Amino acid sequence: MKFCANLSFMFTEASSILERYALAKEAGFKAVETGFPLGCSIEQVKDAREKAGIEQVLINLKTGDVTKGELGVTAVPGKENEFKENFTTTVNYAKALNAKKIHIMAGKLENPTSQNWDTYENNLKYAADVLRSENIVGVIEPINPYSVPGYFLNDFHKALDIIKRINSPNLKLMLDVFHLQQIMGDISHSITKFMPYVGHVQIAQVPNRNEPDTAGEINYKYVLEQLENNGYNDWVGLEYKPLNNSKGGLGWVKSFGYSL
Repeated sequence: MKFCANLSFMFTEASSILERYALAKEAGFKAVETGFPLGCSIEQVKDAREKAGIEQVLINLKTGDVTKGELGVTAVPGKENEFKENFTTTVNYAKALNAKKIHIMAGKLENPTSQNWDTYENNLKYAADVLRSENIVGVIEPINPYSVPGYFLNDFHKALDIIKRINSPNLKLMLDVFHLQQIMGDISHSITKFMPYVGHVQIAQVPNRNEPDTAGEINYKYVLEQLENNGYNDWVGLEYKPLNNSKGGLGWVKSFGYSL
């Protein structure tokens, strides 16, 4: 099992995402994942990663200002061109960072209709074709309604249905156990069921989204063993909010029998 720091959640002791690359490296990480680095040029982010000497695993789709709830337009009819522009921009950042995974965020919607689902699927088909030519994997992530009310993709089975229909090796499922527990629970059976379609895994404790060994609903030592037993040997993203200090909160890695 290998872990990558999510720089949108960890090392926020540094206000700039650019500074967090070096902090992650200092803490012992070999790799990171990030949201889209709004306000930072390709050159700035590429330089920060290279100076830190750390791998970039995944980057989120450019979606607007996440702090304002702007989480993409992938499922919004009439905004296909905006989606394609944001997607092209994200692919360019991913290539510069040598990131091989892109999280394609769906967006927030009120009262979605079948037209939203059609638009979402068509945009994902377009993305999968581009990703195939770039040798990058796109992942889609169901997000629970408590953390992000109104997020369009909030159902693992619907996500799996679309992935199966598009049937591309370049479109897979983001299995975030934090969201899985709050959407449907049944973690062990779900890991087994979804694993053939999983392109990336993320973890955080429920409900407060802190380190895996903090008080909460999930026994992560057991869950990580289940991921391994089901054949997952890729990166696990630490998309959690450190209870106190990011580096100081990493004791769970060793106590669970792993290393960075």
